[in-house]
Amino acid sequence: MHYQQLGKSDLRVSALSFGCMSLSPGQSDADRILHYAQEQGINFFDTADLYDKGENERLVGKALKDRRSQVYIATKVGNQWRSDGSTWDWNPSKNYILEAVEESLKRLQTDYIDLYQLHGGTIEDPIDETIEAFEQLKQQGKIRHYGISSIRPNVIREYVNRSSITSVMMQYSLLDRRPEETCLDLLHQHSIGVLVRGSLAKGLLINKPATSYLGYQADEVKKAAETIHSLSQNNRTATAVAFQFAKHHPAVTTAVTGIRTMDQLKTSLQAQNAVGLTESEYNQLTQSVRPIFYEEHR
Repeated sequence: MHYQQLGKSDLRVSALSFGCMSLSPGQSDADRILHYAQEQGINFFDTADLYDKGENERLVGKALKDRRSQVYIATKVGNQWRSDGSTWDWNPSKNYILEAVEESLKRLQTDYIDLYQLHGGTIEDPIDETIEAFEQLKQQGKIRHYGISSIRPNVIREYVNRSSITSVMMQYSLLDRRPEETCLDLLHQHSIGVLVRGSLAKGLLINKPATSYLGYQADEVKKAAETIHSLSQNNRTATAVAFQFAKHHPAVTTAVTGIRTMDQLKTSLQAQNAVGLTESEYNQLTQSVRPIFYEEHR
């Protein structure tokens, strides 16, 4: 497993990270899957207080409690469940963040969170207040670093200019190249690590039937997938090619991959060990589908 420093932090993060959202409360083999991932070199596990109303954090905390010193745990905050559990509301206030972190720490059975992320964000948020909350939690030792999970360029720019974020989690793949326009270069220039999610485009790049996706028509999706498959050979699968594309930009630190089963985990691990893309292959991929751009929140 390859490891890379996340932004300016002291976290050396595995090239493949475990997105825990797909693990279900009560899943009988969840512990075994998480343990195997750690034993194979994955050291970064991402969850959120939103997932299963906190039960996903509880599952992760229980499984990794005895391995806490060997892993990095990331979670997210900002979506507050209503008292009746019917839905959630966006709440990036300082008071809420300071309250929510205590519940996350309890569920995760840990004294600190390695990376605490704002789970979204809008330009209308009280951004300075939100930053104050994260900085206070750092000073208290309850979190080691903080970041945001956002695809909004205007929000990302504000945090780059006004905070000491370590990372930004964003969707990026051959079928979602929107971050290339401004975000990836900006984050790289400021030594802020990118955590990529959605690198397989919901499976459309590897094994799902072509359908319209974001701004692409089904025939464009099909062409992108065909190009991915044309570059998969020997021990390099289509999954490996899609991962390598998403990690090609120097701003990208790791691919956070949603994993639910042992087979998915083993497939993802195998993909990480494959040969990387040459510049010629990378260019072939970029030329296979037109880039798209963010239409809102610019």
